[in-house]
Amino acid sequence: MKYNRRSFISFLGKASLGAIVVPPFLMSSGSSPTPITGEKITKATLERLKKVVLKSINPSEKDDLVLANGLHYHPIIKWGDPINKLDTFGFNNDFTCFIPLDDENPKDGLLWVNHEYMNPLFVSEYNYRNKNQKRTKEQVDKEMYQVGGSIVRIKEENGTWSVVENDPLNRRITAKTPMQLNWDEPIKGKEVVVGTLANCSGGITPWKTFLTCEENYDGFYGETIYDQNNKPQHKPSTYYNWEQFYTYPPEHYGWVVEINPKDGSSQKHIALGRFAHECCTLYELEDKRVVAYSGDDANDEHLYKFISSTPSSLKEGTLYVADTINGKWLPLDWEQQPILKQQFKNQTEVLIRAREASKLLGATPLNRPEDIEIDPISGNILISLTNNKPKKDFHGSILKIEETNGKFDALTFSASTFIAGGEETGLTCPDNLAFDLAGNLWITSDISGSSMNKKDNQYTSFKNNALYVIPRHGKDAGKVIRVASAPKDAELTGPWFSPDGKTLFLSVQHPGEQTKDVTNPTSTWPFDNDQIPKPAVVAIKGDLIEKMNKLHLLSE
Repeated sequence: MKYNRRSFISFLGKASLGAIVVPPFLMSSGSSPTPITGEKITKATLERLKKVVLKSINPSEKDDLVLANGLHYHPIIKWGDPINKLDTFGFNNDFTCFIPLDDENPKDGLLWVNHEYMNPLFVSEYNYRNKNQKRTKEQVDKEMYQVGGSIVRIKEENGTWSVVENDPLNRRITAKTPMQLNWDEPIKGKEVVVGTLANCSGGITPWKTFLTCEENYDGFYGETIYDQNNKPQHKPSTYYNWEQFYTYPPEHYGWVVEINPKDGSSQKHIALGRFAHECCTLYELEDKRVVAYSGDDANDEHLYKFISSTPSSLKEGTLYVADTINGKWLPLDWEQQPILKQQFKNQTEVLIRAREASKLLGATPLNRPEDIEIDPISGNILISLTNNKPKKDFHGSILKIEETNGKFDALTFSASTFIAGGEETGLTCPDNLAFDLAGNLWITSDISGSSMNKKDNQYTSFKNNALYVIPRHGKDAGKVIRVASAPKDAELTGPWFSPDGKTLFLSVQHPGEQTKDVTNPTSTWPFDNDQIPKPAVVAIKGDLIEKMNKLHLLSE
């Protein structure tokens, strides 16, 4: 589709900032900070804002976190840092989430960080490229510790965020942490399963717990597939192959996991379905029922929505899958759908095999649905469709869902392209999304390491992965502005604003991922004395964020 900036600006919406649709639990946590309303504007302030020029930085191949003028960063925590007397921060941090301990104090709270996967070369000294090297159980045990997630208490003092060392709330969740299944029957004979892994993006709940989502779970213990006669067989993992030492059923993974930050207890939500969950974004209805959106991050997979039938429940309710062509949410309900009864023996099996069930119902295949966020002004749902290379969609797009009559529990909707990626827009491979105080949209990119900085391919001109912002107001409204460039081989993930909107928490994931020899890494960021690349969470602050937070005043 040809990019038209005028029509794109209309997508952003002209709604007043007083018309806030995001529920308080999201605004108070920083997921969608409360837009500033009713702020008095002086003549001097107005004149300063009129002069604001948002200039994109150039694409970069530099091995550093490069930021636009008006921004600066400092690391909060990185791989291997101690979080208590026994535990260290895990590998490859993805989703980040900050919840203040006291809603009145936005500068003291708990940071949850996903650890999606690890690089055995750095973590266990296993070189998968060496066909003569045999993996040991001890190596796998080291790898299992590095995934899952971390909870750390952080504080801001004198403009700098840091970890509160040995705080009682600091803890690790790993691939060996016992987890309860939130369901009425066992899954593969178990009600309590072992660990969480492949933790990609996530969300928070109205009751202030963390949601972490298991994405590419089949790379660890394989998967169960079914032949034409509906007979199961095990498909071995093709990457980590932990199953040579641990025979945990694949069906125990691929779920949305809820973590209680106060005691570390956890449960997997079966009702939300099993697939490569990128994220889980919740909306709380007036009657306290919740709506949960989640995407299946794989080529030609689907967009899902769960609507609870009872207040504050992620168990009682119905899971739907999107037909974006006809604008319908299709119930993945064994009792309602005769075609599902023909293929599956009960609702539990429908949820375990949600991908198959969705295809039977005629759900729309999408181009890798990743992060999902709710526009705090319009109430539209935005979904990153990162790419689909087999279909020649190299740059992806952002999909917009408008629920009928603005009701999040509606069963019909309209779908349209919010923005298409490509050299014309300056955006490629959109992944994580976040909104700031003024409703500006921040976007990270996800160019794979195998495609990045190669000569004469679709991504050559984009160079390293980036962080973008699309202003909602001012003369630059609708433009894609590149404000950060990642270190070599890295991906910027998990953007999350502090509740006061003044800090952007951001993960720098897998710098130096293409390293073949640890003595000669492709990246040395964050430039520790050992010169080993380390994933880390940084705090980004600066005058540019302050200005972005006030751009809406130009429209008042």
